[in-house]
Amino acid sequence: MKRAAGRARHVLDAPHPILSTAAEQVDPADPNVVAAAADLLATLRVEPSLTGLAAPQIGLSWRLIAFDARRHPRSRSGAGELVVVNPLLAQAAGWRGGREGCASITGLTAEVRRATRITVHGRLPGTGDPVTIDADSFEARCIQHQLDHLDGLLFLDRVPRALALHRKLHSCDS
Repeated sequence: MKRAAGRARHVLDAPHPILSTAAEQVDPADPNVVAAAADLLATLRVEPSLTGLAAPQIGLSWRLIAFDARRHPRSRSGAGELVVVNPLLAQAAGWRGGREGCASITGLTAEVRRATRITVHGRLPGTGDPVTIDADSFEARCIQHQLDHLDGLLFLDRVPRALALHRKLHSCDS
């Protein structure tokens, strides 16, 4: 299948209402979904500090995520650059806190507790072929962050208290 070029899209800022709304499942073979997948990757590539994006962040209330955690210094595992349609968290283990940030919330990071090992099932855009991702460490955190976006959650929704918030100091914060 020919790789679609895609175009970089504007990343929505909180408190945009689409960011707090659960996204809908979509048909991975739908040409609009394939185009959105290409747009997510193009948007991800524009900003080198981004490791993941979800469709709601570019204005689409669809269950579609893109990620590439390999370029982050804390990444150990790496599925590489990937888009997953209708992802579903199948397993999660080894919970640990870690600092997170978000392209939709500039200037803040916070300690968020996430699983350190996960398994996610989904479909590939275009073909609809099933895909399973086993991730650990930073990549697991990145994927869980994107899955939250699909459920209308921001990382701030997982912060237990205001003292856990931090001003973002450098681009290495996820």
